[in-house]
Amino acid sequence: MQKNTTILLISLFFVTFSTRAQQVDSTKEEKFSCHFQATVITQYKPGFQAKYSGPNSLSPKEETQSTITSTLYAGAKLWKGASVYLNPEISGGSGLSSTLGVADATNGEAFRVGSADPKIYLARLFFRQVFALDKNVVYQPSDFNQLAGYVPTKYFAVTVGKVGIADYFDANSYSHDPRTQFMSWGLMDNGAWDYPANTRGYTPSVMLEYVTPKNELRYALSLLPTVANGNDMDWDIGQSNSSTLEFTHHYTAHHGRPGTIRLLSFLETTHMGNYDQSIALDPTAPDITATGKYGNVKYGFGINLEEELTDNMGFFARASWNDGNTETWAFTEVDQSISFGLSSKGTQWKRIDDNIGLAFVTSGISQPHRDYLKDGGEGFMLGDGNLNYGLEHLLEFYYSAEVVKNSIYVSGAYQFVINPGYNQDRGPVNVFSVRVHARI
Repeated sequence: MQKNTTILLISLFFVTFSTRAQQVDSTKEEKFSCHFQATVITQYKPGFQAKYSGPNSLSPKEETQSTITSTLYAGAKLWKGASVYLNPEISGGSGLSSTLGVADATNGEAFRVGSADPKIYLARLFFRQVFALDKNVVYQPSDFNQLAGYVPTKYFAVTVGKVGIADYFDANSYSHDPRTQFMSWGLMDNGAWDYPANTRGYTPSVMLEYVTPKNELRYALSLLPTVANGNDMDWDIGQSNSSTLEFTHHYTAHHGRPGTIRLLSFLETTHMGNYDQSIALDPTAPDITATGKYGNVKYGFGINLEEELTDNMGFFARASWNDGNTETWAFTEVDQSISFGLSSKGTQWKRIDDNIGLAFVTSGISQPHRDYLKDGGEGFMLGDGNLNYGLEHLLEFYYSAEVVKNSIYVSGAYQFVINPGYNQDRGPVNVFSVRVHARI
């Protein structure tokens, strides 16, 4: 990880220097913006008990792995309501056991790529046009892929280009960003939402948004990879595509605290394989790829709740389900999931920009999915060679401390995993993490 360490040191210097040079202007109208982030996560797990292991198992041996991501966020205003954004990114390292063997994987910054060497790639490149629907405006500060200036409170928007779909859907103030909040895949998003993305989490999409102060409606049509968890996208959109639809409602609870509920649905179709058909084709060694054909579909639903409890503490909960008949194509091998947790600022101990969080997620898979893994089948994340099925449970606790004002944060985290990969013959697993996040 010497290359990763060098990148981090350069990033921290750049962030610190740039932060000192920044001049705050609460009424600035930006024509151009430039922001930056770098995140390094190191995870360690002791050895654990396992009756057997397969090709896609979490290794039962002691293990330490690290990841790094570094992203440049550049944006420019084109004309009234129109802007364009460009995000080159570099990432490297590996999750524990190459991010295999745990459905609610422990590091949201770890990608399932073959090489741990840092690679530079284009993460996002998109155009956005906002059409105001009334004259009311609110000031929007400069941020990642967000130009400072006055924006309408009620608008219709069109976004076209390469994006991260999770940037717009299934958001949650207390649990959505593994760079600053909970790190488990099952906590950063609804686990059963097989959201469209390449290996690194991005995909070409067209998105429509209708937004008012109380309600929001979003729809996105996105490309899917040519193979499950692949990096190349299938441009035959007539036969391979994903639709995501979400309704968001902002409300005020009886105690006067704000809350938000989001209802999500998705439908994807591509040449994915079918679990039952794969078992019927070869009961002793089923291969999901042998039954892949265009026309197969996966669909599902999710609900997402957040509510402020006090000035410093908030609660979140999610629940999701998909039909589980066809293979997971892009996110993680989860067919049902429930998660909930609390997040609090450090105001009571005079650390207002520190955060502490505790959350739990439990996930499961459909009967066809269970049978497939039991018979020795492999997905792109799971495959112990056998399966003594049980729900997978993950508990996560983290503390994030602000080291440099508004720019550098250091976190410590602990995760406890029961039945990794839904297998009662393996685990439990303890995972300890250290995270450094820098941003401007």
